[in-house]
Amino acid sequence: MSKPNFLILMVDQLTGTLWDDGPAEFLHAPNLKKLHKRSVNFSNTYSPNPLCTPARASFMTGLLASGNTVYDNAAEFPSSLPTFAHYLRRAGYQTALSGKMHFVGADQLHGFEERLTTDIYPADFGWTPDWRKPFERVDWWYHNLASVTEAGVAHTSNQLEYDDEVVYHARAKLLQLARRQDERPFCLTASFTHPHDPYTARPEYWALYDNVELPKLNVEALALSDQDPHSARLFDAVDHSKFNVESEHINNARRAYYANISYLDEKIGELLDTLDACNFADDTVVMFISDHGDMLGERGLWYKMCFFEGAARIPFSISMPSQFKPHTCTQPATACDVLPTLLELAGIDEHELAIPVDGHSLVSAAKGAPDEHRLIAAEYMAEGSVSSMLMLRKGPWKYVYCEDDPTQLYHLDNDPHELKNLANNSAHQAVLEDFDKLREQRWRLDVLNDDVKENQQKRILVYDALRQGRYTPWDYQPITDATQRYMRNHLDLNKVESAARVAVEKNKH
Repeated sequence: MSKPNFLILMVDQLTGTLWDDGPAEFLHAPNLKKLHKRSVNFSNTYSPNPLCTPARASFMTGLLASGNTVYDNAAEFPSSLPTFAHYLRRAGYQTALSGKMHFVGADQLHGFEERLTTDIYPADFGWTPDWRKPFERVDWWYHNLASVTEAGVAHTSNQLEYDDEVVYHARAKLLQLARRQDERPFCLTASFTHPHDPYTARPEYWALYDNVELPKLNVEALALSDQDPHSARLFDAVDHSKFNVESEHINNARRAYYANISYLDEKIGELLDTLDACNFADDTVVMFISDHGDMLGERGLWYKMCFFEGAARIPFSISMPSQFKPHTCTQPATACDVLPTLLELAGIDEHELAIPVDGHSLVSAAKGAPDEHRLIAAEYMAEGSVSSMLMLRKGPWKYVYCEDDPTQLYHLDNDPHELKNLANNSAHQAVLEDFDKLREQRWRLDVLNDDVKENQQKRILVYDALRQGRYTPWDYQPITDATQRYMRNHLDLNKVESAARVAVEKNKH
């Protein structure tokens, strides 16, 4: 069998709680629902880290933050770490990225042969948190609740213009690939920034939810005194005391979030239609995944940065009808599984891995042999944290540990909204002790916390130094050579026109 192509569709801050068995019924998402019907849907998938940059680094490397040192949104992604783009490129693939990946550091490719757009977020160390000052808010880059209180309709925004560009360039790349001038198989990653806040939607997508009964909050805002310590810190991190979030704001923010899922659906539909029109659909694996979720006001929390289901659960599906019968697989999974799964599908032997990874291939599970008792791990070391936070999920249980906070233990089958912390319940001490042992086997917290603090301080110093005098940014500059585009006098017009044509397959129309 020839090597398959890969189209990876990554979205940002899409909660898996809306994706238990594909897109929730109330969502206007016809293209994603169609994709779901021909995919294996991994309904218990978790973000390796509920924050953009660390989650994406784990997606690329198959490693948790403790293994790749990408601890927060300003942590450098080491150039020596192999990504799935490196492995696939080494195996003969074309690798391209259109959109967000939030690489921090001078290397802005990390195995991609080309990037089609710049990134939406900065590539330097300016957003580094400081555990020496854990309660200090840095207003110019920390989240605040303005995204909620100002939620609603706009013709455009910074984020909407970015994703318009992402789909334009990804679609153009598919058309270029369809010219078959390079016979290598391809891996194209289209990475969007929606439905990430700000919760601003275009009128036509907002209108899709007129007269639609939208879901209410499962858990109304808890009083600050009733929040666990980390959640209380997140309240302060988003500057909650300066905003009066009313029910209208909550409803507008959630509606705009759903509207932006519909916006994404239309853009992803354009890519899937182009894939089909270019006669790639039959031999292209389509993956759909998010980096982390969004609390959407549950418990009074917004955005991510915690291990509650809204922030930690993500959608993940794989469409390969020639190999996998579409179904919902409840085996726990993680974005760390993307790398080993891609490698197995590409025929790359696991012995070619340069280093062991934290993820596992999902090919066997997709073929119908799931491991329902698989242990899943996640980490968090960024805004609102004062030391490393760890999460383990196994069977119905979720365990959250931080040296500075009370341990949390939830039985998700009996308590899906995580309202009953059973860590101090004598009936479940054996379960807690088992998780404690698993945590001690996996992590050396003293070493990890020291490394995070040292890593932060080095970056803070380097950033301060590099902002003195002339500043040389690392942000990616897309390269376009206009001398090789369209018609130029050093080119043969006949060859230009012939090579640029993508024929319409007769069986398509």
